[in-house]
Amino acid sequence: MTVHALPSTDAEHANDPLWTTICGEVRELIRTEPMLEDFLRAAVLNHSSLESALSAHLGNQIDCATIPARVLCHVISEAFSTRDDIRQAMRDDLQAVVERDSACESFHLPLLYFKGFHALQLHRVSNWLWLQGRQSLALLMQSRASMKFGVDIHPAATFGSGIMLDHATGLVVGETAVVGNQVSILQSVTLGGTGKEHGDRHPKIADGVLISAGAKILGNIRVGEGAKVGAGSVVLRDVPAHTTVAGVPAKVVGRPDSDLPALNMNHEIPDYEW
Repeated sequence: MTVHALPSTDAEHANDPLWTTICGEVRELIRTEPMLEDFLRAAVLNHSSLESALSAHLGNQIDCATIPARVLCHVISEAFSTRDDIRQAMRDDLQAVVERDSACESFHLPLLYFKGFHALQLHRVSNWLWLQGRQSLALLMQSRASMKFGVDIHPAATFGSGIMLDHATGLVVGETAVVGNQVSILQSVTLGGTGKEHGDRHPKIADGVLISAGAKILGNIRVGEGAKVGAGSVVLRDVPAHTTVAGVPAKVVGRPDSDLPALNMNHEIPDYEW
């Protein structure tokens, strides 16, 4: 993985390699598609940093009649400016999309257009608010993101860095869910509970896990490091590390073809795994 150093001061933003790359992509796009110039300048080139551009872009997407975009942009910007770990995780997520999504070859694409990336960054902000005791504002962010993107992540859920939410439509993540680092999750996945129980009741997803489309992982269970969950599976028990599970209910059917299947995005379950 390419590592982009995190700028720590306003002066360093001007020399931020990732931001420089994005601005270069956008300038070339303006040259080839001049009809987008006003949009691209407003969304990217008129900003001094990646954090500024993303804060404005997200705030404008989830505004509503009673809470204008400028207020939401300020809250999002506050989260980025307060927490270096949020800023770094956002950058790791952006890198993950470009590395793992075969439909994405440029950094400006997820920044501007990919709702999985957008929903995850809004969750990072809502989680920051939740941990500050600002639950009402956190829930507002969750609600607006759910309505806009079709992605419903409880503000208290915990996510590591280098996460890709591919397509993301229909993703539901419960309050006590924990997702590790370098995880890839596709559309219509549920990390949910099994009933009306309270307390710690949602799945724990370890590093490097690949969760394919439509999988449902239910209850306070653990999916071990480097595991792969097949599409449409219903997982009700712990999944050992470096195994592939599939079916309803899910059972171990083999091993992934790499230690961290989230990185190579191979969703197939070859005959030798059955």
